[in-house]
Amino acid sequence: MNLSSATTLNNGLKMPWLGLGVFLSKEGTEVENAVKVALANGYKSIDTAAIYKNERGVGKAIRESGIPREDIFLTSKVWNADQGYSTTMAAFEESLEKLQTDYLDLYLIHWPKGERSKETWKAMEELYQKGRMKAIGVSNFLVHHLDDFLPHCKVMPAVNQVEFHPELIQPDLLAYCQKKGIQLEAWSPIMKGRVNDVPLMQELAAKYGKTPVQIVLRWDIQKGVVTIPKSVTPERIIANADVFDFELSPEDMARIDALDRNKRIGGHPDHITF
Repeated sequence: MNLSSATTLNNGLKMPWLGLGVFLSKEGTEVENAVKVALANGYKSIDTAAIYKNERGVGKAIRESGIPREDIFLTSKVWNADQGYSTTMAAFEESLEKLQTDYLDLYLIHWPKGERSKETWKAMEELYQKGRMKAIGVSNFLVHHLDDFLPHCKVMPAVNQVEFHPELIQPDLLAYCQKKGIQLEAWSPIMKGRVNDVPLMQELAAKYGKTPVQIVLRWDIQKGVVTIPKSVTPERIIANADVFDFELSPEDMARIDALDRNKRIGGHPDHITF
Protein backbone atom coordinates (compact mmCIF):
# COMPACT_ATOMS: atom_id res chain seq x y z
CA MET A 1 0.00 0.00 0.00
CA ASN A 2 0.95 3.64 -0.52
CA LEU A 3 -0.66 7.07 -0.79
CA SER A 4 -2.26 6.06 -4.05
CA SER A 5 -3.89 3.00 -2.49
CA ALA A 6 -7.66 3.23 -2.58
CA THR A 7 -10.82 1.54 -1.45
CA THR A 8 -13.54 0.84 -4.01
CA LEU A 9 -16.83 2.57 -3.23
CA ASN A 10 -20.21 0.94 -3.82
CA ASN A 11 -20.46 2.52 -7.30
CA GLY A 12 -17.00 1.37 -8.37
CA LEU A 13 -15.22 4.68 -7.77
CA LYS A 14 -11.75 4.47 -6.22
CA MET A 15 -11.26 6.61 -3.08
CA PRO A 16 -7.80 6.99 -1.48
CA TRP A 17 -7.45 5.52 1.99
CA LEU A 18 -5.71 8.64 3.27
CA GLY A 19 -6.21 12.29 2.41
CA LEU A 20 -5.73 15.81 3.71
CA GLY A 21 -8.51 17.42 5.73
CA VAL A 22 -8.61 21.24 5.75
CA PHE A 23 -11.10 21.96 8.55
CA LEU A 24 -10.02 25.23 10.25
CA SER A 25 -7.26 25.79 7.69
CA LYS A 26 -7.43 29.51 7.00
CA GLU A 27 -8.44 30.73 3.57
CA GLY A 28 -5.51 32.10 1.59
CA THR A 29 -1.86 31.25 2.09
CA GLU A 30 -2.37 28.78 4.94
CA VAL A 31 -4.73 26.40 3.19
CA GLU A 32 -3.06 26.90 -0.19
CA ASN A 33 0.33 25.92 1.19
CA ALA A 34 -1.09 22.90 3.05
CA VAL A 35 -2.77 21.57 -0.10
CA LYS A 36 0.31 22.21 -2.24
CA VAL A 37 2.58 20.41 0.24
CA ALA A 38 0.20 17.46 0.39
CA LEU A 39 -0.12 17.14 -3.38
CA ALA A 40 3.61 17.57 -3.92
CA ASN A 41 4.24 14.71 -1.50
CA GLY A 42 1.90 12.21 -3.07
CA TYR A 43 -1.50 12.91 -1.54
CA LYS A 44 -4.36 12.25 -3.95
CA SER A 45 -7.34 13.26 -1.78
CA ILE A 46 -8.40 16.65 -0.38
CA ASP A 47 -11.44 17.08 1.88
CA THR A 48 -13.09 20.50 2.31
CA ALA A 49 -16.59 21.88 2.92
CA ALA A 50 -18.58 25.01 2.23
CA ILE A 51 -18.62 25.94 5.92
CA TYR A 52 -14.82 25.74 6.12
CA LYS A 53 -14.71 28.96 4.07
CA ASN A 54 -11.55 27.83 2.27
CA GLU A 55 -12.82 26.24 -0.95
CA ARG A 56 -11.36 29.05 -3.03
CA GLY A 57 -7.90 28.48 -1.60
CA VAL A 58 -8.19 24.73 -2.10
CA GLY A 59 -9.13 25.24 -5.73
CA LYS A 60 -6.30 27.71 -6.30
CA ALA A 61 -3.76 25.31 -4.81
CA ILE A 62 -4.99 22.43 -6.94
CA ARG A 63 -4.73 24.52 -10.10
CA GLU A 64 -1.26 25.78 -9.22
CA SER A 65 -0.01 22.32 -8.24
CA GLY A 66 0.28 21.28 -11.88
CA ILE A 67 -1.35 17.95 -11.07
CA PRO A 68 -4.20 17.05 -13.44
CA ARG A 69 -7.62 17.52 -11.83
CA GLU A 70 -8.57 13.94 -12.73
CA ASP A 71 -5.70 12.66 -10.56
CA ILE A 72 -7.13 14.31 -7.43
CA PHE A 73 -10.07 13.07 -5.34
CA LEU A 74 -11.86 16.23 -4.22
CA THR A 75 -14.60 16.24 -1.57
CA SER A 76 -16.86 19.04 -0.38
CA LYS A 77 -20.07 19.22 1.65
CA VAL A 78 -23.37 21.08 1.63
CA TRP A 79 -23.87 23.07 4.83
CA ASN A 80 -26.95 22.79 7.03
CA ALA A 81 -28.32 26.24 6.18
CA ASP A 82 -28.25 25.30 2.49
CA GLN A 83 -30.03 21.98 2.85
CA GLY A 84 -33.20 21.55 0.81
CA TYR A 85 -33.66 20.89 -2.90
CA SER A 86 -33.16 24.27 -4.61
CA THR A 87 -30.72 25.60 -2.00
CA THR A 88 -28.54 22.51 -2.40
CA MET A 89 -28.45 23.04 -6.16
CA ALA A 90 -27.29 26.63 -5.63
CA ALA A 91 -24.79 25.70 -2.91
CA PHE A 92 -23.23 23.05 -5.14
CA GLU A 93 -22.74 25.52 -7.99
CA GLU A 94 -21.18 28.00 -5.57
CA SER A 95 -18.75 25.36 -4.32
CA LEU A 96 -17.76 24.48 -7.88
CA GLU A 97 -17.17 28.15 -8.69
CA LYS A 98 -14.94 28.61 -5.65
CA LEU A 99 -13.07 25.37 -6.29
CA GLN A 100 -12.74 26.25 -9.98
CA THR A 101 -13.75 22.79 -11.14
CA ASP A 102 -16.67 21.45 -13.12
CA TYR A 103 -17.26 18.36 -10.96
CA LEU A 104 -16.65 16.91 -7.52
CA ASP A 105 -15.45 13.41 -6.78
CA LEU A 106 -17.57 13.28 -3.62
CA TYR A 107 -20.28 15.56 -2.24
CA LEU A 108 -21.63 15.01 1.27
CA ILE A 109 -24.57 16.16 3.38
CA HIS A 110 -22.64 17.72 6.27
CA TRP A 111 -25.07 16.87 9.12
CA PRO A 112 -28.40 15.02 9.33
CA LYS A 113 -31.34 17.43 9.23
CA GLY A 114 -34.32 15.10 8.99
CA GLU A 115 -36.77 15.85 6.19
CA ARG A 116 -34.55 18.60 4.79
CA SER A 117 -31.79 16.09 4.22
CA LYS A 118 -34.15 13.96 2.14
CA GLU A 119 -34.84 16.96 -0.11
CA THR A 120 -31.11 17.67 -0.23
CA TRP A 121 -30.52 14.08 -1.34
CA LYS A 122 -32.99 14.43 -4.22
CA ALA A 123 -30.92 17.32 -5.57
CA MET A 124 -27.68 15.40 -5.07
CA GLU A 125 -29.07 12.33 -6.81
CA GLU A 126 -30.00 14.47 -9.84
CA LEU A 127 -26.56 16.07 -9.96
CA TYR A 128 -24.93 12.64 -9.58
CA GLN A 129 -26.99 11.21 -12.44
CA LYS A 130 -25.85 14.14 -14.60
CA GLY A 131 -22.19 13.39 -13.81
CA ARG A 132 -21.62 16.58 -11.83
CA MET A 133 -20.28 14.51 -8.93
CA LYS A 134 -18.77 11.04 -9.10
CA ALA A 135 -20.14 9.91 -5.74
CA ILE A 136 -22.54 11.19 -3.10
CA GLY A 137 -22.66 10.52 0.60
CA VAL A 138 -23.45 11.74 4.07
CA SER A 139 -21.59 12.89 7.14
CA ASN A 140 -22.34 12.51 10.84
CA PHE A 141 -25.23 10.11 10.23
CA LEU A 142 -25.77 7.59 13.03
CA VAL A 143 -27.60 4.26 12.62
CA HIS A 144 -31.04 5.67 13.38
CA HIS A 145 -30.49 8.55 10.93
CA LEU A 146 -29.56 6.05 8.22
CA ASP A 147 -32.54 3.83 9.05
CA ASP A 148 -34.83 6.81 8.45
CA PHE A 149 -32.92 8.13 5.44
CA LEU A 150 -32.02 5.12 3.30
CA PRO A 151 -35.57 4.05 2.36
CA HIS A 152 -35.90 7.40 0.55
CA CYS A 153 -32.69 6.99 -1.45
CA LYS A 154 -32.62 5.94 -5.07
CA VAL A 155 -28.82 6.06 -4.88
CA MET A 156 -27.19 4.42 -1.86
CA PRO A 157 -24.76 6.79 -0.09
CA ALA A 158 -21.20 5.83 -0.97
CA VAL A 159 -19.59 7.32 2.15
CA ASN A 160 -20.48 8.27 5.72
CA GLN A 161 -17.90 10.62 7.22
CA VAL A 162 -18.10 10.61 11.02
CA GLU A 163 -16.06 11.39 14.09
CA PHE A 164 -13.93 8.29 14.55
CA HIS A 165 -10.89 7.74 16.77
CA PRO A 166 -9.76 5.35 19.52
CA GLU A 167 -12.07 6.91 22.11
CA LEU A 168 -15.09 6.92 19.73
CA ILE A 169 -15.17 3.80 17.57
CA GLN A 170 -18.96 3.41 17.25
CA PRO A 171 -18.68 -0.30 16.37
CA ASP A 172 -22.41 -0.65 15.67
CA LEU A 173 -22.25 2.18 13.12
CA LEU A 174 -19.10 0.74 11.52
CA ALA A 175 -20.72 -2.70 11.21
CA TYR A 176 -23.96 -1.18 9.86
CA CYS A 177 -22.14 0.78 7.17
CA GLN A 178 -20.02 -2.20 6.19
CA LYS A 179 -23.17 -4.33 5.85
CA LYS A 180 -24.84 -1.67 3.69
CA GLY A 181 -21.74 -1.11 1.54
CA ILE A 182 -21.24 2.44 2.81
CA GLN A 183 -17.59 3.40 3.28
CA LEU A 184 -16.90 4.89 6.73
CA GLU A 185 -14.53 7.86 6.77
CA ALA A 186 -12.94 9.35 9.89
CA TRP A 187 -12.88 13.00 10.83
CA SER A 188 -10.82 14.09 13.84
CA PRO A 189 -8.88 10.81 13.66
CA ILE A 190 -6.03 12.10 15.82
CA MET A 191 -8.32 13.68 18.44
CA LYS A 192 -6.96 17.19 17.80
CA GLY A 193 -3.49 15.86 18.53
CA ARG A 194 -4.46 14.28 21.84
CA VAL A 195 -3.45 10.82 20.65
CA ASN A 196 0.12 11.96 21.35
CA ASP A 197 -0.71 11.97 25.08
CA VAL A 198 -2.26 8.49 25.23
CA PRO A 199 0.16 6.12 27.02
CA LEU A 200 -0.74 3.14 24.82
CA MET A 201 -0.10 5.15 21.68
CA GLN A 202 3.27 6.22 23.06
CA GLU A 203 4.08 2.58 23.87
CA LEU A 204 3.09 1.37 20.41
CA ALA A 205 4.94 4.24 18.74
CA ALA A 206 8.14 3.10 20.45
CA LYS A 207 7.46 -0.53 19.52
CA TYR A 208 6.91 0.17 15.81
CA GLY A 209 9.36 3.05 15.42
CA LYS A 210 6.53 5.45 14.54
CA THR A 211 4.71 8.39 16.13
CA PRO A 212 1.43 8.06 18.05
CA VAL A 213 -0.31 9.85 15.18
CA GLN A 214 1.07 7.38 12.65
CA ILE A 215 -0.07 4.51 14.86
CA VAL A 216 -3.67 5.73 14.95
CA LEU A 217 -3.79 6.52 11.23
CA ARG A 218 -2.54 3.01 10.49
CA TRP A 219 -5.18 1.64 12.88
CA ASP A 220 -7.85 3.52 10.88
CA ILE A 221 -6.76 1.96 7.62
CA GLN A 222 -6.58 -1.53 9.10
CA LYS A 223 -10.10 -1.01 10.48
CA GLY A 224 -11.21 -0.37 6.90
CA VAL A 225 -11.85 3.31 7.59
CA VAL A 226 -10.74 6.10 5.24
CA THR A 227 -8.91 8.82 7.17
CA ILE A 228 -8.28 12.53 6.52
CA PRO A 229 -5.98 14.03 9.18
CA LYS A 230 -5.81 17.82 9.16
CA SER A 231 -2.54 19.73 9.38
CA VAL A 232 -1.06 22.93 7.99
CA THR A 233 2.49 22.07 9.05
CA PRO A 234 4.53 20.65 6.14
CA GLU A 235 6.51 18.23 8.31
CA ARG A 236 3.33 16.81 9.85
CA ILE A 237 1.53 16.55 6.51
CA ILE A 238 4.42 14.51 5.19
CA ALA A 239 4.72 12.41 8.38
CA ASN A 240 0.99 11.65 8.43
CA ALA A 241 1.36 9.84 5.13
CA ASP A 242 4.19 7.60 6.36
CA VAL A 243 1.87 4.82 7.45
CA PHE A 244 2.11 2.31 4.63
CA ASP A 245 5.37 0.55 5.52
CA PHE A 246 4.25 -1.26 8.67
CA GLU A 247 1.28 -3.21 10.02
CA LEU A 248 -0.19 -3.35 13.51
CA SER A 249 -0.57 -6.83 14.95
CA PRO A 250 -4.09 -8.13 15.70
CA GLU A 251 -3.24 -7.94 19.40
CA ASP A 252 -2.24 -4.29 19.18
CA MET A 253 -5.33 -3.48 17.09
CA ALA A 254 -7.44 -4.99 19.88
CA ARG A 255 -5.60 -2.98 22.54
CA ILE A 256 -6.38 0.23 20.66
CA ASP A 257 -10.01 -0.87 20.24
CA ALA A 258 -10.18 -1.25 24.04
CA LEU A 259 -9.63 2.52 24.43
CA ASP A 260 -13.18 3.15 23.20
CA ARG A 261 -15.11 5.31 25.70
CA ASN A 262 -17.86 6.60 23.38
CA LYS A 263 -16.33 10.03 24.01
CA ARG A 264 -16.88 12.78 21.44
CA ILE A 265 -14.70 15.75 20.61
CA GLY A 266 -17.25 17.35 18.32
CA GLY A 267 -21.00 17.79 18.58
CA HIS A 268 -23.43 14.92 18.87
CA PRO A 269 -25.45 14.54 15.65
CA ASP A 270 -28.68 14.37 17.66
CA HIS A 271 -28.05 17.64 19.46
CA ILE A 272 -26.63 20.05 16.89
CA THR A 273 -28.13 23.54 16.91
CA PHE A 274 -26.47 24.87 13.75
